[in-house]
Amino acid sequence: MPRVFVIIPAFDEEQSIGKVIQDIPKEIVAEIVVTDNNSKDNTQKVAKQAGATVLSEPQQGYGYACLKAIEYLKQKYEAQPSDIIVFLDGDYSDYPAQITEVIQPIVENNYDMVIGSRALGRKEGGSMTPQQIFGNWLATRLLKLLYKVEFTDLGPFRAIKFEQLLALDMQDNTYGWTVEMQVKAAKVKLTSCEVPVDYKVRIGVSKVSGTLKGTIMAGYKILWTIFKYL
Repeated sequence: MPRVFVIIPAFDEEQSIGKVIQDIPKEIVAEIVVTDNNSKDNTQKVAKQAGATVLSEPQQGYGYACLKAIEYLKQKYEAQPSDIIVFLDGDYSDYPAQITEVIQPIVENNYDMVIGSRALGRKEGGSMTPQQIFGNWLATRLLKLLYKVEFTDLGPFRAIKFEQLLALDMQDNTYGWTVEMQVKAAKVKLTSCEVPVDYKVRIGVSKVSGTLKGTIMAGYKILWTIFKYL
């Protein structure tokens, strides 16, 4: 088995982060890194008690949190060709046990990147808002039209070879993180695929889709990122 590292950005997720870490299959994961993204609650404490390495990133933004964890892993480990980075949200909307399914195409078929697709999996009623569903549909259609790649989701639950992730030179600090990865992967012709992942109603309120401002900002940033790299 390769070394698998899990990155979890977290902002005010004290009610859910422990459950997420608990459900991760520890037998295949070398290290779990939680980046606390300026939480006002006990996210850091709960994550540490659950056994994760906890970093602090006060600059608000999903991309900021991911980049912090990547830099930590880059400094601690020399990336090997078989190493895999898994990204997972801290709100317990995903099923962490499905990490084994998400990394399987990389381990068995040498894919470079795997997207966990909520569109292909089973979704609990109310787990995704209509604007999320439409936004994913529009963004993936644009990716197919402009970059000739087939995706059904921009889902945050994903896996990528560590070396390939570093080579992508990720830059986005906020809402465009996931689509930037997919666009850049398409441009350098990484081998990518999707696997179905299940999705349930998150614990707590989403900081993006749960607010009008977050929804608008995320939609704008995703579209801007898609066209930026043409």
